[in-house]
Amino acid sequence: MARPKVLILADDCNPEWPSLPVVGYKYARALARVTDATIVTHERNRENIEKAGDITDRTVFVSNEWIARPMGHLSTLLRGGNQRAWSTNQIMAYLPYIFFERAALKRFKAELKAGEYDIVHRITPMSPALPSYAAGRTRQPFVIGPLNGSLDWPKEFAAEQKREGEQVRKLRKFYRYMPFSASTYRKSAAVLASFQHTIRDVARTPAERIIPFPEIAFDPDLFHAKGRDVPFSGEGPKRFLFAGRLVPVKVTEAAVRAFVTSPALEQHFLHIVGDGPEEARLRQIVDSHEAQGRVIFEGLKTQGEVAAFMRRCDAFVFPSIKELGAGVVIEAMASGMVCVVTNYGAPGDLVGTDRGIRVPLQDLEGLVTSYRTAMEGCLADPDGHARMAQKAQSYANTLFTWDAKAAYTVKIYEALLEGRSLREFDTYR
Repeated sequence: MARPKVLILADDCNPEWPSLPVVGYKYARALARVTDATIVTHERNRENIEKAGDITDRTVFVSNEWIARPMGHLSTLLRGGNQRAWSTNQIMAYLPYIFFERAALKRFKAELKAGEYDIVHRITPMSPALPSYAAGRTRQPFVIGPLNGSLDWPKEFAAEQKREGEQVRKLRKFYRYMPFSASTYRKSAAVLASFQHTIRDVARTPAERIIPFPEIAFDPDLFHAKGRDVPFSGEGPKRFLFAGRLVPVKVTEAAVRAFVTSPALEQHFLHIVGDGPEEARLRQIVDSHEAQGRVIFEGLKTQGEVAAFMRRCDAFVFPSIKELGAGVVIEAMASGMVCVVTNYGAPGDLVGTDRGIRVPLQDLEGLVTSYRTAMEGCLADPDGHARMAQKAQSYANTLFTWDAKAAYTVKIYEALLEGRSLREFDTYR
């Protein structure tokens, strides 16, 4: 087939903003390399997209600042900043996003009506709770996703949920009754859904239209295992790494307490990369065990610096108890690390049964004990854990580069345009 002509809706699409915006940008950029794509994004992304220069000639900017700006200010006020209460942020994003899609369809009304595009694909936002105004309003097949959401807070961590400001999450189930929600899942030709927790959430979609498709990927120029030693090989101290925001949901405390209370780990090191409101409390734990020389707070680092840390360290320790996508885990896997993760949400799905160590979800004291056992086990069986790391690296490199994800997406487009069944697309299941 000729390269498909795709209208990509990507409200969040920014090469310099972390989390969803940079993921949206990298996915859009990868799709633009293998399709004739036009990317529609918000005016707020213009400066950084034009500075990067990769997709400027493919991008059209629309604005809904008349509603996005005041709703954004209100969201920040209600959340007490922009680092917590993500459910509140999603609630406040509902109206601005509907008007973004409405503006995009108005801008391309003539082209869509004339059949100048083959597919319309919304790639961001990725929350299933933010429906689409565009679904069913174009003659072209409408694809939505990859979506990721609907991972409940574990009941064992109610205190952490409160510290994260996530009490309003109990209202999430009502999104199904919001305007355009039902039609989004009824009228989409394909729904790309990340991991089992999201597949369950979009069950209103006919099963034959749901395609397992994690939203995460990595840049192999940054995250790779070139020049690194085999994990836990050789003599000398071994290095464990945590990388992420220091916020309650990451439960970094479990890794820190497990490490500082283990006699077997006294000659080794734990590096903490990242910053956040939990740092002071974590430092107190380290100080109380006189472990300042073994637990090193590295602060916030660039992606390149994080990648370098991953190649220097032996194991990635990630106790997060509510991780939807876990892009950092796939980056660690690609870097040749042994991954030790909590078996809940995306990290457990990525590690699987033989690509790392899955610690059962349990209360905090149980996590501390289990992570201590897991880290000590890395030292006791270096060869077995090195084999896990090798399997993980191969898995990441085969399926999770941006180019691999884009090529897979094109196959989905082709199946839709040829009227073929989508049931063949189970690679990421």
